Amino acid sequence: MAIITGGGTGVGKACALALSEAGWKVVICGRRRELLDEVVDLCADEALAVTADVSEPDQVDALFAGTTDRFGRVDLLFNNAGMGTRPVPVDELAVADWMATVGVNLTGSWLCARAAFAQMKRQRPSGGRIINNGSVSAQTPRPHSSPYTATKHAITGLTKALSLDGREHGITVGQIDIGNAESPLTAAMATGVPQADGSIRAEPLMDVDDVAGAVLYMAELPADTNVLTMTVMANGMPLVGRG
Repeated sequence: MAIITGGGTGVGKACALALSEAGWKVVICGRRRELLDEVVDLCADEALAVTADVSEPDQVDALFAGTTDRFGRVDLLFNNAGMGTRPVPVDELAVADWMATVGVNLTGSWLCARAAFAQMKRQRPSGGRIINNGSVSAQTPRPHSSPYTATKHAITGLTKALSLDGREHGITVGQIDIGNAESPLTAAMATGVPQADGSIRAEPLMDVDDVAGAVLYMAELPADTNVLTMTVMANGMPLVGRG
């Protein structure tokens, strides 16, 4: 069974549906219950909606406790929940915005991975897989994105550290860096977003279902095989050579 954080919309929703269609039981986690319930209704296999803020340790513990009470184990965690900030100069950004972004993107991923490790180590048979959503901002920043970029670069370090720590326990950890998957959050890219040279230009988008296919591929690899880092992006987006 799989836990997907940030599962109510976009990449998380597409991945939940793809995993469910492939026969996975899924727990879909997010902050807005009505969106989670809509995804559950679309799932092909057994699914559960859990409202939680992944930056809150008690809520993460409750998420994993509820999952194991219902399904008995956790085989996959897709650490997908994330948020960004307004694209303004760093000196104009409120400290609270930095703290909130770090809380969800980095602390939330660590808290969920921590809970997953604990469950995956004690379940029988033991082991499992964690996939972290790094975003292409784990590689190259956009203008005025220091909180988001910093957290996503940190996810790369977290992925590598967890991959090392998980080896002796049969826990496999990898990362998917996603660029311009079409969703409500990326709709503005089709009309124009800031570029490193100061211009505003439209960027190509890709079908979010193609991201879901990539996550499903990673999820269903045998336990002794790992994709440590995968980049899946809209062809033609300004990533290679950005800036």
